[in-house]
Amino acid sequence: MQIAPAELMRKVEKRRQEGEDTAVKGKNYRTKSWKTFFTMVHWSLRRQNSWVQLAGHEGNFKASERGHILKKFSPVENACLVALMEDVLRPYVPTYYGLVERDEQTYIKMEDLLMGLEGPSIMDCKIGIRTYLEEELAKALLKPTPRKDMYNKMVALDPEAPTPEEHKQQAVTKPRYMQWRESVSSTALLGFRIEGVTVEAGPVKKNFKKMKSKDKIMETFILFTKGRKDILAAYLDRLENMQAALQNSEFFRLHEVIGSSLLFVHDKRGFSNVWMIDFGKTTPAPSHITIRHDVPWEQGTHEDGYLLGLKNLIATLRDTMRMVVETEEKASEYLEQEEEKDAVSEKSLLKREMEGNTTNGENKEL
Repeated sequence: MQIAPAELMRKVEKRRQEGEDTAVKGKNYRTKSWKTFFTMVHWSLRRQNSWVQLAGHEGNFKASERGHILKKFSPVENACLVALMEDVLRPYVPTYYGLVERDEQTYIKMEDLLMGLEGPSIMDCKIGIRTYLEEELAKALLKPTPRKDMYNKMVALDPEAPTPEEHKQQAVTKPRYMQWRESVSSTALLGFRIEGVTVEAGPVKKNFKKMKSKDKIMETFILFTKGRKDILAAYLDRLENMQAALQNSEFFRLHEVIGSSLLFVHDKRGFSNVWMIDFGKTTPAPSHITIRHDVPWEQGTHEDGYLLGLKNLIATLRDTMRMVVETEEKASEYLEQEEEKDAVSEKSLLKREMEGNTTNGENKEL
């Protein structure tokens, strides 16, 4: 059931004041607790105002000279970035600068997407209807060993999720956990999910694992952008242009894009952009398969649902923009009505005062 614009905006303001996460009530988690996807660090004391967005496991990145970041070498991601530099998608991905060696470790050198931003706000949005490879699932199904760590992760999110047998064993198999994990978020339903958010370089919020409803996602976008129509419009325009480029991309046509993210960034001045990042699981599709990217996944099809997720994300942003506009119009109408009431009240008060003064004058003459 859709929530009325005014009601949703009241909820947004309430959560903003209470400092709650937009997904569930709880603590704000700072950078250290991020283990799997979204890390933010200062480069150095001399560059305290420059933040680097690092999507991946902690320790995968290393500081570089101004304007660049270094990410631990992955042959899969490196191959993708090399190919993307010659593709129509190049304007939508960080610029690739080759490989460098540091401390006997190979790194991919790429563009720092936050360079020059003042108090950046950042959102990491995982795109697609699944975040695991078919090969991962097939391998796990071959040997579906019950695992306590997977059970603990499941219980941490939802104590009621495991079956009675799984509760008894205190363990779940990896395939069970992988497929359940997608179902509790908006990934399976909408083809995208919010992974983490920070507003104006503030505390990082990541408790979005169980966020499924479109209303709550819209609420998060309003909090993230502070309801600024210029930023929402810029994001919408960028995504629509990206959508058109994907349709003409040779790279996209030939690859299965899994576990990739869209990185939303803007700053206080209103500068904003969206980037395609994280290609560590993006692999060429089997030669005998043509991936459409806009249909549901069935095992063996290698469909990733990227275009499904992007379409729903664009629709969600468009509805968020409409809600902000409608709310502003209603607020403006309310203020006008209040001003009219005040004007009438002031006029009435003035009239009574004048009548009172006249009466007092007459009394004095008597």
